[in-house]
Amino acid sequence: MSDKLLMEMRGHTALITINTPPANTWDEESLPRLADLVEQLNEDNNCYSLVITGQGEKFFSAGADLNMFASGDKLVARDLATKFSAAFETLSQFRGVSIAAINGFAMGGGLECALACDIRIAESHAVMALPEATVGLLPAGLGTQHLSWVVGEGWAKKMILCGERVDATTAEKIGLVEEVVDKGLSVERALALAANVEKQSPKSVAASKRLIQAARHSSINAAYPVEADEFVALFDTNDQTEGVNAFLEKRQPKWTNS
Repeated sequence: MSDKLLMEMRGHTALITINTPPANTWDEESLPRLADLVEQLNEDNNCYSLVITGQGEKFFSAGADLNMFASGDKLVARDLATKFSAAFETLSQFRGVSIAAINGFAMGGGLECALACDIRIAESHAVMALPEATVGLLPAGLGTQHLSWVVGEGWAKKMILCGERVDATTAEKIGLVEEVVDKGLSVERALALAANVEKQSPKSVAASKRLIQAARHSSINAAYPVEADEFVALFDTNDQTEGVNAFLEKRQPKWTNS
């Protein structure tokens, strides 16, 4: 356990708070802890979604603690790159819906964490960037891949190669975030959005998410039969039976994630 990441359940939603003030940086302890938390949530049938945010009002996360790279040791660099990649890949593969509540600066590994989530809600004062090249590094927490997918190659190059910072308004315009809210409201809005997830079948959500993310690396023609297979596989679940019968009986379904 580590107090660098706090977690509490809000109904079917896990609220994770990055708790490494003053800038909520990531280090060799908090990164594996994030991966462990997500893996635990994947095994918890009561968890349908997660929201991740930063402690305080100024930072979602400023990214890596650069003190870790001061020695110039390549073995240290390899270890940390592996930890960043593993943590954010695990987050991106969370079986439910993940929402980043960006409550301030999201820089470097902080933005990479948000990019690993399904949905991003930013507060109006938030600023986002991948400035690693300004200190002789590059985004090694899947940032070069996720940013390109989310905003397109042009804006990814503008932000990574030119060091462009974007405010919340620009981030929404280019599709980096899905919604902008007033200061202090990102967690509230993220939790409200997560509550909508509870109306969907957790099994349907997980299958649909797999298909959506598979579109990144497969052709649309190849995806058609996979989509059909995923649809048919839902008929092995209790939630499929419950969902259809609840609709026909004009009542709310009671999901069991089974």
